[in-house]
Amino acid sequence: MTKQENMSATRLMAKAGTNKQNVEFDADGVLLRGWLYRSVLANDAVQRMPAIVMSGGYGTTKEMFVDAYASYFAEAGFAVLLYDHRNFGDSQGEPRHEINPWQQVEDMRHAVTYLASLPGVDAHRIGVWGSSYSGGHAMVVAATDRRVQCVVVQVPTISGTQTAFRRAYGEAESILLDRFAEDRQQRAGGADPAMIPLMGAPGTGALYQSQDAQAWYRNAYRLAPAEQPLITLRSVEFARAYNPGDYIAYISPTPLLMQIGGRDTVTPTDLALRAYNAALEPKSLQFLAQAGHFDVYTNYFEQVSAVALNWFRQHLMDGETAAA
Repeated sequence: MTKQENMSATRLMAKAGTNKQNVEFDADGVLLRGWLYRSVLANDAVQRMPAIVMSGGYGTTKEMFVDAYASYFAEAGFAVLLYDHRNFGDSQGEPRHEINPWQQVEDMRHAVTYLASLPGVDAHRIGVWGSSYSGGHAMVVAATDRRVQCVVVQVPTISGTQTAFRRAYGEAESILLDRFAEDRQQRAGGADPAMIPLMGAPGTGALYQSQDAQAWYRNAYRLAPAEQPLITLRSVEFARAYNPGDYIAYISPTPLLMQIGGRDTVTPTDLALRAYNAALEPKSLQFLAQAGHFDVYTNYFEQVSAVALNWFRQHLMDGETAAA
């Protein structure tokens, strides 16, 4: 099939609807599970589709708003793999509810490997998409894995260290560090890991305490009622040393789209803009001046999803990267 025929077939599929199937793949002995979206007209024998790897943000599962993006991209002619992070949702992994960012980065690479192995997927036209914490992961993977041909990150984590210092300093930081040390001692003695609420009112010890974060996470967990909004305390310790923005200058020549909210206090706007300025071409910025961190999933879904889709189309369906 010629490049032009391949692209025309992909666009025809975009009008035909998609199906979603349960899939699982190995990640160093841990089974990660998710959904694979494909066109109902996909014919593995004659058509190799461009594809996108996706995962959600901090402490979330695939049902929590990001599946809307997966459906949207699949309807436009992409094969889409949306999976649960290890220790969450349908994926395996222990301890449950622990978030190790470097494990999640490696798991995203495993997802690329799995997607590239599937019949009907063009291994030379794979992009990655990440949001919030997984936006940081997507930047790291795009910078270090040249199988990735295009990357989209919305409201991405840039610097866990700088963000942590803004949230807890002075006496509050000392108390937090003491809690980390005590948790390590307890674990060394065989105790279960300490857990904290993912969201809650001030004074509850929850990670996220703002009104918008509480509201969003409550709504998100209603979409996956079997899940509990908890994380291990050590997840917070890991996050303080996770600085994916350090990799941003190395993403080039892979095309990068960043989508930033002007009122983001979770992954602060100023850190994201500084990171974007440090990125090299090809790059593009969608700046949503009035958007907070969680608005991209709801109030601004149409805007951000459309811009992301156009970026994927430009770099995975058109031009040299679309060669069959």
